Amino acid sequence: MGLLPLYFFFLFLSVSSGEFSSQVGVNYGQLGNNLPSPKQSVKLIQSLRAKRVKIYDANHDILNALKGTNLQVCIMVPNEIINNISTSQKLADSWVETNVVPFYSTTKIRYLLVGNEVISGSPKDIWPNIVPAMRKIKKSLKAHGLDKIKVSTSMAMDVLESSFPPSNGTFRSDIADSIVRPLLQFLHRTKSFYFLDVYPYFAWVMDPKNINLDYALFESRTIKYTDPVSNLTYTNLFDQMVDSVVFAMKRLGYPDIRIWIAETGWPNAGDIDQIGANIYNAATYNRNVVKKLTAKPPIGTPARPGWVIPSLIFALYNENQKPGPGTERHFGLLYPNGTNVYGIDLSGKTPDSCFEPLPKPDNNEPYKGKIWCVAAKGVNETALSSALSYACSQGNKTCDPIQPGKKCFKPDSLFWHASYAFSSYWSQYRKTGATCYFNGLATQTAKDPSFGHCKFPSVTL
Repeated sequence: MGLLPLYFFFLFLSVSSGEFSSQVGVNYGQLGNNLPSPKQSVKLIQSLRAKRVKIYDANHDILNALKGTNLQVCIMVPNEIINNISTSQKLADSWVETNVVPFYSTTKIRYLLVGNEVISGSPKDIWPNIVPAMRKIKKSLKAHGLDKIKVSTSMAMDVLESSFPPSNGTFRSDIADSIVRPLLQFLHRTKSFYFLDVYPYFAWVMDPKNINLDYALFESRTIKYTDPVSNLTYTNLFDQMVDSVVFAMKRLGYPDIRIWIAETGWPNAGDIDQIGANIYNAATYNRNVVKKLTAKPPIGTPARPGWVIPSLIFALYNENQKPGPGTERHFGLLYPNGTNVYGIDLSGKTPDSCFEPLPKPDNNEPYKGKIWCVAAKGVNETALSSALSYACSQGNKTCDPIQPGKKCFKPDSLFWHASYAFSSYWSQYRKTGATCYFNGLATQTAKDPSFGHCKFPSVTL
């Protein structure tokens, strides 16, 4: 007797949740000067068997390329115009009329994010305006008969002040009541999603001694963690991180807002001083997370067993113009020439045994030794000269040895002077957040560039 109602319940659930099914998509970033065209990119997205795609703006060429496809699309209001939209319904209307209305009939725009990780990377004056901007965008969509488009914003894990154990998940005190509570109210009222960027890689790399790598990669068969308060048992780091947000929302009175994984992934390469960033780990993590997220029936998390978790893998390409550490430029499923970094099927239907063997990882342990930061070969000399000037302008006698007559002046070469300056600058300021990047003009090396009496400063790990 009980089976029949239960069957219809699941049938109803599968139909009613069609718009937020367990199908996995991909994030299509554009911070590269060597990426395929939007038309080629859409074909590549389809070849990965993705069902959704998120872009970080409302690029018209991409939206046109997506016309007539069955890909659900998520677009974004850039962070820098949130303040203006928050105070002007006219501007919100104009943005929707320009970037949504012309495309909606043929491109499946289903989600619209107002900003990307605003709390993590934008000035504080924008933070209080996220929700007011969301309200104005939502009002404009409704006025144009586009009320089915879900409006939200994306958040990283750093909006929490506590995430361990998961049951202690708590939003930061500086944003909990002023920013997050109004956001959750909006999401609850509009039946939208909390878009979460969750990266077990970053959590693991911060504490590799105490967090097991296999636990972060969904590979552990024996390691389990039981939350002492909730008594929920965890078998992977991803679930712990997601549930910490679930408990944080519950703590503010919103236990049922659905979570959408706006970004997750693992870097396939990085700098010398970045552990665990390799093709083996990236393929392992992304294949395993896809299996979890596409499982039928849905697995959910310990705090939400059986819940569907819509998701987007980061990212489509390795993007060579992303700033920051080397990992930032190596999250792609594809190289810029369109070839696979490793085999993956975002539908989750291809067994791992069907893919080519993966190269064994060689950097899962911290690098020990010296590292130098030198100018990259073949870069623009005008840009290199400007970077040299910047490094030398920071004080601390960074560039004294390359002044005329000093021991590192010769060879009198822009490349060598910049290399010395980069190494000197990085060795002094790395502990305060400096990277060996210089807008793509620098690269790390384990080979000592010193020559003669000139000894290059280094970083010792």
